[in-house]
Amino acid sequence: MKILVTNDDGIGSAGILALVRAMQTIGTVTVVAPDRQQSAVGHALTVASPLRANEYYRDGALFGWAVEGTPADCVKLAISTLLPERPDIVVSGINHGSNASVSAIYSGTVSAATEGTMMGIPSMAVSLSTLDPTANMDLAAQVAVSVAQQLLEIDLPLGTLLNVNVPNIPAEDFKGIRVTRQGHSQWRDYYEVRTDPHGRPYYWLAGTLVPVTELEDADDLVVKQGWAAVTPIHYELTNVHYLETLQEKLRR
Repeated sequence: MKILVTNDDGIGSAGILALVRAMQTIGTVTVVAPDRQQSAVGHALTVASPLRANEYYRDGALFGWAVEGTPADCVKLAISTLLPERPDIVVSGINHGSNASVSAIYSGTVSAATEGTMMGIPSMAVSLSTLDPTANMDLAAQVAVSVAQQLLEIDLPLGTLLNVNVPNIPAEDFKGIRVTRQGHSQWRDYYEVRTDPHGRPYYWLAGTLVPVTELEDADDLVVKQGWAAVTPIHYELTNVHYLETLQEKLRR
């Protein structure tokens, strides 16, 4: 199996190294990832400036391509130009931090997998529910391999990808994998106002996640219970349940 690996934390992150090592046990891996931190850039593409891709080495060995762009840039450039042949699957991660619930909307990790799906390749995103850059990635890597091995067999519908979120817990406390839906929890955002050395104000985004628990199979709730959540998501944005209502209202 030919596997394209990418992420949004940057090609030098611990998460992508763990993912690459895990994916190498089941296929041939090519890495094309941002050359720097790109968290929460969503599905942004670089259109007003050129992209540069440079060979990136870890421990003296070629690791992959480092792209001066977004996660979606990386996948689009890799599949259309850099790779000699199309990959069988795209795996994005392992992200430092949960991409369950509303966080999936902002996530560069999820958007990289979405780009793979848009280009007709079965794709998945993998996230570990901690922001600790030194966190143990073994459990998330094991879950990633388990899901990736089945990605070609489960026959995902056109436009659908898998969003995988793994709890940051010891392996002995892990309950297994559950299929979930996207939760409804929301961020309560605020900006910290600070002052730079020149006395000018600047603003730093912060916030807390407000949990919503009305869905028993919500991805964020299931992860808190010790399961890995696998959520099928898609980029079709039409509210099909409202189509007829809107048609009636616009006729008036």
